[in-house]
Amino acid sequence: MIHSTAIIEPGAKLGNNVSVGPYSYIGNDVVIGDNCIIESHVVVKGPSTIGSGNHIFQFASVGEACQDKKYNNEPTTLIMGDNNVIRECATIHRGTIQDQGVTKIGSNNLFMAYTHVAHDAVIGDNVIFANNASVAGHVHVGDWVILGGNSGVHQFCKIGAHAFIGMYSGVNKDVPPFVTTIGMPAGPAAINKEGMKRRGFESDEIMAVRRAYKAFYRKSLGAEEAIESLSEDAAKYPAVKLMVDFVKNSERGIVR
Repeated sequence: MIHSTAIIEPGAKLGNNVSVGPYSYIGNDVVIGDNCIIESHVVVKGPSTIGSGNHIFQFASVGEACQDKKYNNEPTTLIMGDNNVIRECATIHRGTIQDQGVTKIGSNNLFMAYTHVAHDAVIGDNVIFANNASVAGHVHVGDWVILGGNSGVHQFCKIGAHAFIGMYSGVNKDVPPFVTTIGMPAGPAAINKEGMKRRGFESDEIMAVRRAYKAFYRKSLGAEEAIESLSEDAAKYPAVKLMVDFVKNSERGIVR
């Protein structure tokens, strides 16, 4: 159902069974997939492609031009997958030509009230942003990451899959997969053991990730030494290989 007070620009394309609530605005160059629910007072601008089954709550702003002062109205984009929930007053901005020109959101994510995804960010699948969590431009967030309330991530940082960013954490370095952080600036606290158990990791792989965490954070080893010490576990356990590859490829360095 399209409410009579909603504004749908002529260039917008809406799929089947899309609901748009009172006083919402859907701009040109916006594509919205099937079975999406757009509540009242929502703004969706383009170029943006929104997948199917997404639910965008009131006063959210999706696909707006970014806040980067270098942005000069270039036709950059937002691409969003399926079955995301975007709660009240969340903001998600399009990309810039200083990067790939696109902000990417995966599927099955939850963005709670007042969360923010800045330009050129890449968000994986099954991610949770708790209230007021924000990521700056060019941040990459892996699958199954949880960002606690009021946490923030500095531009160009990367958050590995299954990491847990504790509430009020201020992340200014890369966070390896499975690592839990806390503090301002954020530092490592433990592995996300509970998250791993909930997602079906076997106990031996969880123990291997714990050994990897100790190698990186508890044994006074340099990154290269830690990686070398984990070669056997990395060959045996995909989770450890994920951690090792992430640290090898980190450009900003990992949280300490």
